[in-house]
Amino acid sequence: MNFSVVGTQFFPLLINGLALGFIYVLISVGYTMVYGVLRLINFANSEIFMLGTFATVIVTRNVFHFTIDTPTSHGGKLILILLCCLLASMAVSAIAAVFVEIIAYRRLRAKGANRLGSLISAIGTSIVLSEAVRLMTHSLPVSDPRVLAKFNLFTIHGVGLRIDQLLVIVFGAACFVAVDRFVTKTRVGKAIRAVSMSEENSKLMGINLNRVISITFLVGGLVTGAAAFMYETVYETTVFDVGFNMGIAAFTAAVLGGIGNLRGAFYGGIALGLAEEFFSAILGTQWKAITVFTVLVLVLLVRPNGLFGEAVQQSRV
Repeated sequence: MNFSVVGTQFFPLLINGLALGFIYVLISVGYTMVYGVLRLINFANSEIFMLGTFATVIVTRNVFHFTIDTPTSHGGKLILILLCCLLASMAVSAIAAVFVEIIAYRRLRAKGANRLGSLISAIGTSIVLSEAVRLMTHSLPVSDPRVLAKFNLFTIHGVGLRIDQLLVIVFGAACFVAVDRFVTKTRVGKAIRAVSMSEENSKLMGINLNRVISITFLVGGLVTGAAAFMYETVYETTVFDVGFNMGIAAFTAAVLGGIGNLRGAFYGGIALGLAEEFFSAILGTQWKAITVFTVLVLVLLVRPNGLFGEAVQQSRV
């Protein structure tokens, strides 16, 4: 164990942890939105994230014809490329999320299947998506050519803040605020919260249940796609099983905050991102994944409802 690294590398670890944490926040929102309405864990959300990362790579490489040797872009062209990558990632993930709802959940729900059946269906859909991409990529990682030059915008206490990290932190916070406002202030958001409280009463009030559930999956897919774009911006590589570790970590963040609690997902994601960075620095990077599982087990043992579990009982979203 090397505790001295915390003192010497505190601010770099803090910035890296915040950037990773905001990616976890948006992925965990995808889990939280679905659980809030259906009381089910959408394990296919990890593959929805994976598809978003590949959408970003395809736009960069095949649409704008970037290669590893291509110089980074600047100005208006850079903004255009980043915007196209973001929109493609969000669109692909959102469409995939809606298809998962239609294929893995809707028919089973119409037939009155129990939750175990829906859970197995979601896991099966996740495996199909992952294996399909594995076959298409021959199990090889795919690099994303660098579009954004990663320079330090300014220095804080001798530590440079890279532009990609700042982009992830600012954009991640903006996405979360937008989703939170959508759920709490809009008419559709009120319908989502009504369904999360009581499906039967919502139908009696004239709410179209299938429409609300599809919108919930759509919103969850959009924010998961945004997380995929941010992941590629920082790490610049993807692989068919990239969603597994990221999905487990985001699920842990959702459980830590209180599964089904939107703002709990925010605090859980930030806390887990910081814990991963600091513990991996102290114990070694080989312990990074173990940190996630350790946090998950401890939360389930000590506080299974999460840090904000009380709010979950009042309003699932």
